Amino acid sequence: MKRRDFIALGGAALLLPSLGQAAPMEYTPGLVEARLDAGETVFLDFKASWCTTCKAQEAVLDRLKAQDPAYEANITFINVDWDTYARASFTQRLRIPRRSTLVALKGKAEIGRVVADTREAQIKMLLDAALRAAMA
Repeated sequence: MKRRDFIALGGAALLLPSLGQAAPMEYTPGLVEARLDAGETVFLDFKASWCTTCKAQEAVLDRLKAQDPAYEANITFINVDWDTYARASFTQRLRIPRRSTLVALKGKAEIGRVVADTREAQIKMLLDAALRAAMA
């Protein structure tokens, strides 16, 4: 093998773990209901691009999902743009108080939520509860 090929293959191999991580879906009206009706466990991330707490939560979520691929294999992750949907009936119906709110749902039930908290232990508890519901 040529050195150039070896280096190229090595670089490509470093990218593979990140390719396995699916990007969250972007919310559109009706998406959550359709996924719940299909029997999926849904994890909603109400966020804004300018929100530092949201960015910190996203970093924790990415780290936890990288550590345990079962989360992404069994839970549907959906980002909800706060600037677009803060006053939407969907957001009001779920009683979302603010951006940086994470909510897990299964069927008609709320599994749990985390509001403005960036502690890994709290977010992991919510992910684990969602995973248990998805596996039940």
